[in-house]
This record gives sequence, C-alpha cells and structure tokens, in this order.
Amino acid sequence: MHPVHESMLQSRRDFLATSANGVGLLALASLLQGEGLLQASGGGKQGETPVAVLKKPHFAPKAKNCICIYLEGAPSQLDLFDPKPKLNELHGQKLPESLTKNVRFAFLQKETARVLGSNRTWKKHGQCGMELSDLLPRLGTVADDVCLIRSMHTEAFNHHPGQLLMNTGSTMFARPSMGSWMTYGLGSEGKNLPGYVVLNAGRGTSGGTSNWGSGFLPSTHAGVLFRNKGEPVLNLNNPGGLTAAMQGVTVEAVRDLNGIRHATVGDPEINARISAYELAYKMQSAAPELIDISGEDRKTLDEYGLDRPEPEIKAARGGGKGEFRAFAANCLLARRLVERGTRFVSLFHASWDHHSNLDVELPHNCLMADQPVAALITDLKRRGLLDSTLVLWLSEFGRTPLGENRGGSTNVTGRDHHPFAFTIWAAGGGIKGGQVIGKTDDLGWNVVEDPIHVNDLHATVLHLFGLDHLKLTYKFQGRDFRLTDVGGNVVKKLLK
Repeated sequence: MHPVHESMLQSRRDFLATSANGVGLLALASLLQGEGLLQASGGGKQGETPVAVLKKPHFAPKAKNCICIYLEGAPSQLDLFDPKPKLNELHGQKLPESLTKNVRFAFLQKETARVLGSNRTWKKHGQCGMELSDLLPRLGTVADDVCLIRSMHTEAFNHHPGQLLMNTGSTMFARPSMGSWMTYGLGSEGKNLPGYVVLNAGRGTSGGTSNWGSGFLPSTHAGVLFRNKGEPVLNLNNPGGLTAAMQGVTVEAVRDLNGIRHATVGDPEINARISAYELAYKMQSAAPELIDISGEDRKTLDEYGLDRPEPEIKAARGGGKGEFRAFAANCLLARRLVERGTRFVSLFHASWDHHSNLDVELPHNCLMADQPVAALITDLKRRGLLDSTLVLWLSEFGRTPLGENRGGSTNVTGRDHHPFAFTIWAAGGGIKGGQVIGKTDDLGWNVVEDPIHVNDLHATVLHLFGLDHLKLTYKFQGRDFRLTDVGGNVVKKLLK
C-alpha cells in the first residue's frame, strides 16, 4: 500500500501518536509557551523538533540579544587598533628570518618583503585612555563602553576558512553558525520576525551563506537574509490578486499537507518547513514595518548618518556607490530588530581586504563605518538596551607588519593576511568596557600577553547568554558537536 494511503487509514489514536513530534507538538508548544509553562534545555540530538520557543539557559544570562558586525577581508589592526611606532622606525627593512621561517603567507613573497610603517596618527580616548587611530574618532567617543582585544589569533590564513572559523567555530563546511547555535539554545522573543537575521552590504563576503547557515541544526535556525529597502525578503509579498485571507487559507492547507507527510516519513525538516511557512506569513506585515524608518526622528537618522555625503573613490573593493547609506541603515535596523525580540543580528560588509591601496580604501571604509557603529552603541545605551545587547566587531584575521609585494612588486601599498595576532572588540551585554585586553610584540607579529583563540571568544559569548559551551551540544552522525568544537575557554577578563 502507498504510504500516503496507509496514513489516511490510520486510526485517530495512531495519527496523534505518530504526529506527536509534528503539527501536534507545534500547537502544544505554542499553547504551553503562551501559558509560560514550556522550558527546554540547551542539549539536543539529531531529529529533534525545531520549535522556535524560548528556552531556559544553563545559568543566569547577562545578554539577551547580539549584534555582530562582521567586516569581511580583515581590517588592518596596525592602522586602526594596535599602534606600533617600531614599524615606522624599521620601515623598509627586512625582518629577522626567525620570525618568517616556516610561515605561510597568502600572497606575500617573504624573501624580499620589507616592514611597512603606518601613516596613521593615534589618540587616547575616554576615561580609560584607549588608543585608537585617527580613522575611528566616533568610536573613540564610546571607548569607555568598548573592550578592545588585541590578542586574537587563529590558524586560518585564507578568507573563506577564516570566515567559517569565526562564524561557525570550524574551518569545515556545513557547521552551524554562531547565530544558529544561539537560537537553537535559547529560542527567540520575536513572534513575527526570525530569531536570526542577516543584513548585508558591500560586494558580498567570499564565504556567502556558509557564514550564517544552520549546518546540521534544523533549518529554522539559519539566518534569514533581509534587505534594507524595497521588499525586505525576496518573494515575501503576495502576488497580485491574492488576498491576505486567501494566503492564510493557503498556509493552513500547506501546513496540513506537510503534517500528513511528516506522519508518513518522520523527516524533522518537514517541521522546519511548516515553521518557515508560518513565519513567512507573519513576516508579511512585520518585516515591512521593520524597515519603515519614517517614524524615526531626524536626530536619530542624522546620528547614524543615513544621509551623509559619500565621497567618490576609484575602487570597488568596498562595494561601490551607495554603501554609506546601506551600512548606516543596517546599523539602525539592527537596533530595531533587537527591540522587536530578534536574538541574533549579523551585519556583514565586504570588503576590507587591503592587499593594496590601503591608505585610500581603509579611510574610505572607516568613514563609512565609524559613525553608524558608534551611533548604534550610543542609541542602544540611551534606550536602556546596551546592558542586554552584546555588540561585536569581528573579522577573520589581521594584516601583516610586512608590506605585500605580490609577484615581487616594488609598489607596496597594502598588507597581507596575518592570523597570528589581530584585534576585535566587544561592548555591552555583560562585557567590561573601557579596557584593553592582550598585547602583541613591538611589531604586532605575535601575541605576547593573554592570547585569545576564536573558540575562546565563542565560549565567552555563549557564557554571556547563560550557555555553557560544553553543554550546548547537538548529536549528528553519532557525535556530539558544539560551537567551540574541541576547544574554547571562557575569558573571565572580558566579563563585568
């Protein structure tokens, strides 16, 4: 007998039993959540139902939401965050072989490479006296809220593996992203918007959707890519002639058909499909309201710099004309999303991969990013959201103290990839601001104090959300996986 015919002949008791992990559980979960009776642990296994409900953390959290600003390509820490006067002293000189021996570079020819000084000037900011370059004056105004980490290191020295490691905890494909782990472990407070939203600007990251995918977790935990103008999500609006009532009936019918199919084959991804249809239906009204910023006052719009003049630049690496407004709009939308309960928001911008033209393109990108990022922190703080919202500034690695001489070129105007020491920062959400953690040597080549690996950062982020990175696991193909893979330690110095 065909499985569908067989399922239609099931007794009512059999149907309820076999659908207990499908439509029935989704309905029951919704009822229990509404009554405040449903709590779930962070652990899980392959095949569990992807119910997007609030879940109980392992311990009391400091943070509720996360805004992750990811600048693809690796901004030069030596020209933004980690001043090294020694580089200017040694400009044009060769480094000792002991530093470069057995070191792999992406493009740099180490036999003829020379130290590249920096043209930046540096200033101390805030009561904490944090040193930042002249390219980040607005960030300096919120320095006392920022924890600068100068001692990050990674084993990935090319972009796509580095992006995968920073965003998913592994250099391998098909691993869940940080936002996916977060919504899997905690759920989301947003009823009509996804728990994990992605906002993109620039020319696109080399890692693409692998940076925000759900991997082996149920697909309901994948990041949903939003646009900051026009239709928020492609194909979200109804086609002409289809009324809201007709759409509602269609969604219900599709849900029922998927429920029958789940009862037949038991595929957990069918539940994810049901959730996706229902969420899309809810988003048809919630998403347009989200991106409609007409209700924001002029002071706020000016703080974020949506209508700033955008200088001309003869380079396409940062995405071309229009990126100033796009990036600023994304920062504002990130605040609006966390206000509406979205758990994790990723802002991606590409590219900061300055192998050349560093002194032209890096100032242009910083002019684009500095004002809206600082405004985001100020705005969150003013609205009482910063204490519960973790803001991260991340990238895959740093840049070399050596100038890049690809192909033996003597026209050296940029830096190559550098995984051994780079800088990120964090603010809000239980982070102890106004401090600098870690130290690199006089050339910025190696970490000499408080080394922090990418997996240590992930362990700390989960800790801020009340999640033990050793306990937040998912069984897949016979093995318990976690965001921090087989490493990771909570960095206590980052915490309040």
